[in-house]
Amino acid sequence: MREQTNWQKTQHNMGNPIHILSLLRKRMLEEWQPSWKNGGTGLKIYNIMPSVSLRPTNWIREDVIFFSQHGPFPSYLKRFHLSDSDYCSCGGIGTALHYATECIYTVSWHMRKPAPNFEQEWLKRVANNLVSRQKIRRIIKFISENRDIFRPP
Repeated sequence: MREQTNWQKTQHNMGNPIHILSLLRKRMLEEWQPSWKNGGTGLKIYNIMPSVSLRPTNWIREDVIFFSQHGPFPSYLKRFHLSDSDYCSCGGIGTALHYATECIYTVSWHMRKPAPNFEQEWLKRVANNLVSRQKIRRIIKFISENRDIFRPP
């Protein structure tokens, strides 16, 4: 008989590899969550998605632009000194919500405007509703393709 090596004599209780991966995943999410919650950036997205997850959101470029409110919106452009005015050419304040609910140029895709105290809940519902997100995508594409229309007066 062959003599057993030290490696074979020693018991290695590493557990099930799938279980280890599960524990690592759980630990990673536990460490990531406080960073996401207390981070100095991404607050608009955090308000819509307060929990970290490894599942993809299936958001495309237009979704990110709308929900982060970082895009061709006069309110955003003025904030970063890229425009002198935060007004839409229709006369309203050019926010993402304005284009989705009240701008005369995007009326084909309008949704009901939420009361100010329900705006965050409205954004969560829109983010989780594919039909609403498709409207948002069309609005963002329309704004991007017709920037001249949306210049302030």
